[in-house]
Amino acid sequence: MTQSCSTPLAEAIRPLFPTLAQSSEGQALCYLDTAATSQKPSSVIERMQTYYQDENANVHRGAYRLSAQATQNYEQVRDQVQSFIQAKHRQEIIFTHGTTEAINMVAWGLEAQLTKGDVILVDTASHHANIVPWQQLAKRTGAEVKAIGLTADHQFDLDAYRQQLKLRPKVVAVPHITNALGTENPVETIIQLAKQASAITLIDGAQAIAHRPVNVAEFDCDFYVFSGHKMYGPTGVGVLYGKLSQLEKLQPLLTGGEMIKTVSFEETTFGELPNRLEAGTPPIAEVLGLGKAIQFLQQHLTPEQQEEERALLQYLQSQLQQLNGIKIYGAHSSNMAVVAFNVNGEHHQDIGILLDQQNIAIRCGHHCAMPLMQHLNLKGCCRVSIGIYSTKTDVDNFITSLKAVQELLD
Repeated sequence: MTQSCSTPLAEAIRPLFPTLAQSSEGQALCYLDTAATSQKPSSVIERMQTYYQDENANVHRGAYRLSAQATQNYEQVRDQVQSFIQAKHRQEIIFTHGTTEAINMVAWGLEAQLTKGDVILVDTASHHANIVPWQQLAKRTGAEVKAIGLTADHQFDLDAYRQQLKLRPKVVAVPHITNALGTENPVETIIQLAKQASAITLIDGAQAIAHRPVNVAEFDCDFYVFSGHKMYGPTGVGVLYGKLSQLEKLQPLLTGGEMIKTVSFEETTFGELPNRLEAGTPPIAEVLGLGKAIQFLQQHLTPEQQEEERALLQYLQSQLQQLNGIKIYGAHSSNMAVVAFNVNGEHHQDIGILLDQQNIAIRCGHHCAMPLMQHLNLKGCCRVSIGIYSTKTDVDNFITSLKAVQELLD
C-alpha cells in the first residue's frame, strides 16, 4: 500500500539551512546523510562567527571584560544543556569534543573501579565509539567485553540481556538509537534491569538527541552522551552527562588547565566539577554554537514535527519496499530517521557514487558498526537518514534516482 505523506513543517524550516540551498548542474542538493552529520541553521553559524569576530577571549582565566563575558556566555550554555536534558545539577554537564571523547572519558575514568573478570555488556548494534573504548578498558583491567545479542529481526534482545545480567556486569553501555539501522532501544527497561544488577549504565545518545526529547533524570541512567554536530550544532563539541555521584568517582582522562586546584612539582590536586573533567581550553565557539542548536531544537522539535518526521520515514520505507531487488535491514515502525538497505547484486559503494552524480547524498559502508555488519553477514550497506529539514520531495527525488541507477546497472 502506498502511504500518503506531506512535510509542511520541514518545508518551512528548510530555508534556515543555507547549505540546503545549493545545487549542482541544475539539480538541487538532496541531503540524506543526517545520521553522519546534520546541516547547520544560520543561527548556529552566525553565533560562532560573532564570537570569533567580536567576543574572542579565553574562559575562566581573564580578569578583563571580554574574558568575563566569554565565561558568562559559555556557562550559560551549560545551564541550557542542563534544562534541555532535564539534569538535576549543572555540574553534571561536562563539555567534550564529541560522543567519542565522552565515552572514552567514562571508560578511562572507571579503570580504578574494574578488575580482572569483571564484565562489560555492549549492544551488538553499537557503533565503534561505544565498543573500542570498552575493549581498551578491558585490556587494561582484565575485564571482558560481552556483546548483547539481537533478535531475529535485528532488535535489542531483552531476553538475552536478562540472561547476561546474571553475570553481574559492572557496566552496561548501549545506544539509545542505533547508528546503522535507526532502531530505538528500550533504554528505560535496559537501565531499570541494569540497576537491579548493580551495573553502571551509559547511554549513547548520538543518534537520538535530535529526534526525540531526552530526560536523563527520568531515565535514571548514570551517563548519557551526545555530539553537537548531529543535533544541528557544530562539530568538535559534545556533552557528557553523569550523575554527580558517578562523575566524582571518574579519574580525569586529560589533565591541565582550569581542571587543577593546586600544582607543585611534588603533587597536583584537582578542582571541583564540572571543571575537573574539562582540561585545557574548551571548544568555546563550538559550545556557543551548541547553545544556538539547543534553542533551535527547543523551538522546532515539537510533537507535530516529530510525527511528521516519523511519517516521512515510514513513507521512505514503503517507497523502498515497492522497488524490485531491494533488501532492507532492521526496518520497524518504531525506528527513527534511518533506513539501511542494499540493491541485490550491486556493491553499496557503486550505488552511492551513482546517486551522487544526481546530487543525492547518502552514506555507504559499514557505518562505523563492523560487528553489526558481521552479524548481518554484510560487508556494508547503503544508509538513508533524514532530519528536521527533510521533505517528501527529498524522498521522491531519491527514489526516482535510485530507480534510474537500477536501470543503468541492469
